[in-house]
Amino acid sequence: MNSSRKLLVLAQAACLAVAMPLAALAQELASWNDGPTKSAITDFVKAATTDGDPGWIAPEDRIAVFDNDGTLWSEQPAYFQAFFVFDRIKEMAPTHPEWKEQPPFKGVLEGDMSAVAASGEKGLMELLAVTHSGMTDEGFDTVLGKWLETARHPKTQRPFTEMTFAPMVELLDYLRDNGFQTWIVSGGGIDFMRPWTEAAYGVPPQQVVGSQIAKEYQIIDGKPQFMRKSDVFFVDDGAGKPIGIDRHIGKRPVMAFGNSDGDFQMLEYTTAGDGPRFAAIVHHTDADREYAYDRESSFGKLDKALDAAPEKGWLLIDMAKDWSRVYPDAK
Repeated sequence: MNSSRKLLVLAQAACLAVAMPLAALAQELASWNDGPTKSAITDFVKAATTDGDPGWIAPEDRIAVFDNDGTLWSEQPAYFQAFFVFDRIKEMAPTHPEWKEQPPFKGVLEGDMSAVAASGEKGLMELLAVTHSGMTDEGFDTVLGKWLETARHPKTQRPFTEMTFAPMVELLDYLRDNGFQTWIVSGGGIDFMRPWTEAAYGVPPQQVVGSQIAKEYQIIDGKPQFMRKSDVFFVDDGAGKPIGIDRHIGKRPVMAFGNSDGDFQMLEYTTAGDGPRFAAIVHHTDADREYAYDRESSFGKLDKALDAAPEKGWLLIDMAKDWSRVYPDAK
C-alpha cells in the first residue's frame, strides 16, 4: 500500500472512530426532545462522570432513586396496584358478604373510585392488608403473576407492564451506562413490584424499596417460607421515603425523580446533601397521549412540590413538551 493510500485509510478509520460515539450519543434519551430539560440531565451526568470537573461524583456515590407510580409508569385513573387490589376484592367477595355495606370494600364492589379515595390511606391500607395476606410469598407471586398476564388498563387496554414511560426507561439505561446505580423508591408494595421491575426497567429486586406488610418466618411442609400477615410493617411514602432509603441503601442519593407531593421529602433529602445534586419532577401535562393532572388529582397529587420546585432548583419535566413519545411502542 502506497503512503497516500495508507494515509487515506488511517483518516477514514479516525473519522469512523469519532462518528461511532457521536452516533451512539444521538441515540441516548431518544424519546426526549432536545431542549433545556434534556440538556440539564445530560450536562449533570457528563459533569458527574468527568474526572476533574467540579461536578464530578465518585462512582460509589452515583446513586439515583426513582418513584414508580406516575414517574416510571402511569398512575391514572388509579394506582395500578389498586386495580390488582380491586380485582382481588371482587374475587374474594363471595366469602365476605359483609363487604357489601362496609367501606371501603363497598366502594370497590360498586366501582365507586371516589368513595375508595375518600377512605384515605387507612382505607387503602385495609384493602392492601386483606388482599395481600394469609398466604406465603410464593403464593402471592403466583396470584400476582396470573393477574399481570390477564389484566388490562381500562383506557388503553394495554397490559399494565406496557404502561411504562419510554423516556424514563431510556433515562434508567443512560444512567446505568454512566456508572449510576438506579433504585426504585415507591409508595407501592415492595412485593408487588419486585417480580417484574427487572424486566420492565432493568432494576433488580434487591434495588426496589417500597411499602411492606408484616411477615412471619415459618416451616411449611418442611420448607422455610414467609407467611404474609395482615398488619402493615412500613409505608414508604412521604417522610417514609428517606427512611426507606436510609434502611435499604444506606447512603444519600445524588439524583432523585418523582412526580407528586408524596415524593417531596425524597427530593428534599436528596438535594440537601453536599456536592452536586439533581432532582426532577415528572409533570403530567399531556391529556392526549397520557393524562393531564396535578393539584386536584386524587392519585398523584402535585401541589406543594410544584410550588417548591423553582425555589429548590428541582427540574420540572413537562411531559407534553419534553417527550417525543410516552409509551415504548408509540410512534
